[in-house]
Amino acid sequence: MSGICEGRVVIVTGAGRGIGRDHALAFAREGARVVVNDLGVARDGSGASNGPAQDVVDEIRALGGEAVANTEDIADWQGAQRLVQTALETFGTLDVVVNNAGFVRDRMLFTASEEEWDAVIRVHLKGHFVVTRHASEYWRLQSKAGAPVDARIVNTSSGAGLMGSVGQGAYSAAKGGIAALTLVEAAEMGRYGVTANAIAPAARTRMTEEVFGDRMQVPESGFDVNDPANISPLVVWLGSGESRAVTGRVFEVEGGQISVADGWQHGPSVDKNARWDPAEVGPAVEKLLAQAPPPAPVYGAQ
Repeated sequence: MSGICEGRVVIVTGAGRGIGRDHALAFAREGARVVVNDLGVARDGSGASNGPAQDVVDEIRALGGEAVANTEDIADWQGAQRLVQTALETFGTLDVVVNNAGFVRDRMLFTASEEEWDAVIRVHLKGHFVVTRHASEYWRLQSKAGAPVDARIVNTSSGAGLMGSVGQGAYSAAKGGIAALTLVEAAEMGRYGVTANAIAPAARTRMTEEVFGDRMQVPESGFDVNDPANISPLVVWLGSGESRAVTGRVFEVEGGQISVADGWQHGPSVDKNARWDPAEVGPAVEKLLAQAPPPAPVYGAQ
């Protein structure tokens, strides 16, 4: 198979089902060799199975592509290191990391447990960091040794991370952290030939089917806006050589729509050139808020 990612080696985490599966297949159709990582857990992160990752590998091979399964825990330091090593040992190099794996344990803040918070932050935020950490070390060493590097990091944030989502405090915090982490990765790794971007996808997955119910149903006819395969073309392009001039961006993508998210910016300001008296702060803040655009509403807010 040939395409815009011909010959590139790609790791896709959480690639056994849903959006990640479609990413893996789409990369393979564009000529990439794919490491299909999936722990095979349930929606809430419980259990494990080798089946989903191997099933996707079998699909890719049936298409005539090259792929290998990996079932490491991406939030485990050594596990993530072994994942990167799997790409290097199997295919001889690594060009793209697509951080996609995750699960949800939705709770309101006043009912969430410490274990639920820690589990969600671990798989999303730490999982994104640890895999990227080991891949980045490899790319930096390659660059310093004089080898050409044209690598990509594609992270998975969420509208919940950009706007917030009622009942998803841990998930929103983790996804917001991923957006910020992406900016740092772009700033730190650009000198070594690596770009970093993130997506905030909206599609039908095990997570969204339970939360949004009927809105995620497959239509009887016409374009399926919620098909997870709609997300993958952007991710494949971001993983290709064609995207080398794009870095430090967060893209929202749903159905056939792609948009660039406009993150935190320095807004209106006032400088007294002296220390404020608390009684003076209120009127000053009122003026600032009158000049600033209103914030986007939190998903699920009344």
